[in-house]
Amino acid sequence: MKINWGTGIVIAFALFMGFILFFIIKVQTNNKYDNEFVVNEYYKKELLAQQDLDKEQNAYDLKSDRVQINVIPEGIAIDFPKDFDFKTIKGNVSLYRPSNQKLDFEVPIALSSTHLLIPKSNLVGGRWDISIDWNYKGKNYLNKQEVYFKQ
Repeated sequence: MKINWGTGIVIAFALFMGFILFFIIKVQTNNKYDNEFVVNEYYKKELLAQQDLDKEQNAYDLKSDRVQINVIPEGIAIDFPKDFDFKTIKGNVSLYRPSNQKLDFEVPIALSSTHLLIPKSNLVGGRWDISIDWNYKGKNYLNKQEVYFKQ
């Protein structure tokens, strides 16, 4: 049986489509390729984008010390402005792990000094996106920073 060029093209297309379908099915069924949003309720969060921009501008406009985020051997240290009364600072520190949503967590801000420590026992090595949403005397602030934590 002789195969002409038209039959060869049809066979090549069929093999190519079969390969693509195999690849799609393999990626969709394998847990290694997890297709999750980094943030739950992504679209609701986008509607609040202008409020977040205003909070970030408030944090940038601070005349005094700004919030400092440092990686230290004990974990991640967050230093709030020294001239603020630390007892009236309220809010949350959110730690997002872009590579694994199951490692994300939040820490409420409860200060006994101007320093907040997130212990290394709560962290795994790698990149963390830190978002500090805090309030001081009725004014909202938002600080965001990416850090790389070594274990």
